[in-house]
Amino acid sequence: MTTQTLSAGPPAGPQQESPPPAHIARIPLRRIVVVEMRKSFDTRAGLWLLVSVGLASVLTSGAVIAWAPDDDFTYSTFTTTIAFPMSVILPIIAALAVTAEWTQRSGLTTFTVVPHRGRIMLGKSVALVAVAVPATAAAFVVGAAGNVVGAWVSGNELVWDQSLVAVPYVGLSLALSLAMGFVCGTVIRSSAGAIVAFFVLSFVVPPLLGLLAMTQDWFHDVQPWVDLDFQLAALLRGSFDPEQWTQLAAASGLWLVLPFVVGMWTLVRSEVK
Repeated sequence: MTTQTLSAGPPAGPQQESPPPAHIARIPLRRIVVVEMRKSFDTRAGLWLLVSVGLASVLTSGAVIAWAPDDDFTYSTFTTTIAFPMSVILPIIAALAVTAEWTQRSGLTTFTVVPHRGRIMLGKSVALVAVAVPATAAAFVVGAAGNVVGAWVSGNELVWDQSLVAVPYVGLSLALSLAMGFVCGTVIRSSAGAIVAFFVLSFVVPPLLGLLAMTQDWFHDVQPWVDLDFQLAALLRGSFDPEQWTQLAAASGLWLVLPFVVGMWTLVRSEVK
C-alpha cells in the first residue's frame, strides 16, 4: 500500500505579476455642484420652494401697492420688502439641501461615490450661492417693476432711491440668511428639526434680544455685537461703517461660524444609515 502526497504549490512555469491598479480620477468639484443643484430641486418640495421665490416677490410687490401709503412707493421699499420672504425661503432650501442625505437616505450613495464629506458640503454651499445670486437679481428686477406699477397706480413720480451700491448689501444679507439655514441643517441633520431651529433663531431669539436691549441699558450697546438679525436688517439699509462691519463679523462668528465648525466636526464623524 502506497501513500501519495498532493502538492498545493504554485503551477509550474514563470509566475506573472498582477497589473497595477488603474488610476481613478477624482470627481471634479464642478460636477459635484451640478449634481447637488439638481438634487435640491428634483423633488416636489425643492421645486416648489424655488418657484415660491418668484411668486413671493410678485405677491409682496402687489401687497405693497395694495396696502402701503402712496408716499412709500419707492424703489427701496419694494426691494427691501421683497428681500424679507426671500430671507425665509432661501434658508429652508439650504436646510433641506443638507439634511436630504440623512432624511432621504441618500447619504450611503453620496458618501460612497465621494467619500470626502467636506467636498460634498463645499459643493452644496457653492450650489446654494448659485441660487442666491439670481434671487438677489430677481429682488431688484421685480422691485423695479413694482416701483413702476406703483407710481402709475398712485400717479406719483418714480422714486429711484437705490443705486448699484445697494446690490452687494442686499446680496450679503440674503447670503447670510441662507447660511443660517445651512448651519441649522449641518448641526441638526433633520429636515423638521433644522427648519424649526431656523424659525426659532429668526423669529423668537431676535425679539427677545430686542426686548432685552429695550429694558436693560447694559445690553443696548451689546446688541449689535450679538444680534445677527439686527445686522441683517441693517444691511438692507446699506452704508456700513468700519465698526458695523466688525459688529457683523462678531455676530456672524457667534451664530454661524462657531455652530458650523461644531456641526462639521460631528458631521464627518457621524454614521450614515
